[in-house]
Amino acid sequence: MPRSHISSSKKFREFSRLPDRYLGHNGFKNSSLVYRKMREKYGLARPELDFMLFIYDLEFFTIDYICQAYEQSKKQLPIKVLYPLQRRGYIYKHFDKLTSKKDPADQMFHSETKFNYRVRYALSQKGRLMVQRFYNEL
Repeated sequence: MPRSHISSSKKFREFSRLPDRYLGHNGFKNSSLVYRKMREKYGLARPELDFMLFIYDLEFFTIDYICQAYEQSKKQLPIKVLYPLQRRGYIYKHFDKLTSKKDPADQMFHSETKFNYRVRYALSQKGRLMVQRFYNEL
């Protein structure tokens, strides 16, 4: 591969930027700085932010689904990430276990009872705004 022609006036510089025509989108370049800023300003750790980024496009989810999709342990993910985010208001229970149905037809034909129904969680408005802040900072 031939070497590119570099001006001799650039030899003593600390860095030289490539022209924009050779680069694609480079927004994730400052990610470590943004993670650090979010940690200092809002108290969110990197795994918590990564989790919120992962669930941003979901309307709601169960712990079983998210552990399988996120490839994390069913014991560790809720304790280390999900429940702390829920306590701080970034995630909420979209459908709780004991939510009763108003429509009698839904009650008759629904196969899940309160004993086998899994809670559905969702990203709250506060969480969605935090993800947007993260993207804007990038």
